[in-house]
Amino acid sequence: MAWSFSTKQFPGAPFSDGSSRLGSFQPPSKLYSSSLQLPSRQSQSKRLEIQASGSTFGTYFRVTTFGESHGGGVGCVIDGCPPRLPLSEADMQVDLDRRRPGQSRITSPRKETDTCKIASGIADGQTTGSPIKVEVPNTGQRGDDYSEMSLAYRPSHADATYDFKYGVRSVQGGGRSSARETIGRVAAGAVAKKILKQYSGTEIIAYVSQAHKVVLPEDLVDHETVTLDQIESNIVRCPNPEYAEKMIAAIDAVRVRGDSVGGVVTCIVRNVPRGLGSPVFDKLEAELAKAIMSIPASNGFEVGSGFAGTFMTGSEHNDEFYMDEHGKIRTKTNRSGGIQGGISNGEIIKMRIAFKPTPTISRKQNTVTRDKHETELIVRGRHDPCVAPRAVPVVETMVALVLVDQLMAQYAQCMLFPINPALQEPLQLSEAEPVQVRI
Repeated sequence: MAWSFSTKQFPGAPFSDGSSRLGSFQPPSKLYSSSLQLPSRQSQSKRLEIQASGSTFGTYFRVTTFGESHGGGVGCVIDGCPPRLPLSEADMQVDLDRRRPGQSRITSPRKETDTCKIASGIADGQTTGSPIKVEVPNTGQRGDDYSEMSLAYRPSHADATYDFKYGVRSVQGGGRSSARETIGRVAAGAVAKKILKQYSGTEIIAYVSQAHKVVLPEDLVDHETVTLDQIESNIVRCPNPEYAEKMIAAIDAVRVRGDSVGGVVTCIVRNVPRGLGSPVFDKLEAELAKAIMSIPASNGFEVGSGFAGTFMTGSEHNDEFYMDEHGKIRTKTNRSGGIQGGISNGEIIKMRIAFKPTPTISRKQNTVTRDKHETELIVRGRHDPCVAPRAVPVVETMVALVLVDQLMAQYAQCMLFPINPALQEPLQLSEAEPVQVRI
């Protein structure tokens, strides 16, 4: 709020002759009218305007997504990317292809190539440090599929709440609530992944660990050695072939009935620098939780032992320390999930994310219309019978965006002066210790 002061003197202030005239005290009404101008109602209303809330993520590495499911296209603007990073559309396209619809019978049949174009921020194949704009056109729109939804709300979808909040919404494809919004995130996440891999050797890998009632036992996946190739070897993105077939069968069973099921995605992060995250409100797991829970259809988040840890005692749950063969402090177990006190400890970060059944289904459901009449609705359109398989690269993306932001924060605060080598480690991967990338 701006205040404007006149050059008139306040009561008791010395005059040019050095005297003070306390006896000439003016009434408050006269004082304010002559000495102080309050802001007008018009300037107050301008000051209270809210601008573009909810579409930007990050503090140092900032990503703003734009576009809607049935508009001209979607994409993102990345601000804060370090300069001189080799980057091209091909770096982004790998993960965009993993996310796109129409991959298999257990994903949305919508046909999109999701081909990206970098419109700014690159010169001679390198980032320049200026904002990077990435665009992806929409080519497979079918707006007529959403004619019923212009009149009635889809149960458990964002249709009603968007109307409650804004008083208007984009009906076709769900607008910004559509999972197509995540294209911009995934493009930015590919950049974040590349920074993390090149700077600190950090790897982020996610896979489907549950589809409906088919649960992959944890001891069947070795988080030290599991590879992207193993995960991408089947359409459900489960690294165990036997359980992958069971999951596919479970999804197929509801797909043919026009229904949907939920699932769980497990995400691990290897070679995490120690020291990421801050105490109290900016704990690393808190930042990860916010990022993960912003993904469409995400419904739950846990790190380390999560809710299962509530069945243990402290002596059972604590991760005891030991010295490894390289003289590093490690933990014998990892029930903390690589984070203690809100700060990464260098162990593998492990998270599990629950995704609810896709709310848009082609079975008859009871609902209400926008003009408040009860009715029945059968939704047409192209939708995933289970979102978990296509959510895998989106989960990796949000984790990468958090970690690169935290890496920059740690560098800015704690690495300006020489580190304490007795207690701290450098953030950057040593050239003498090349990371073993598993593909």
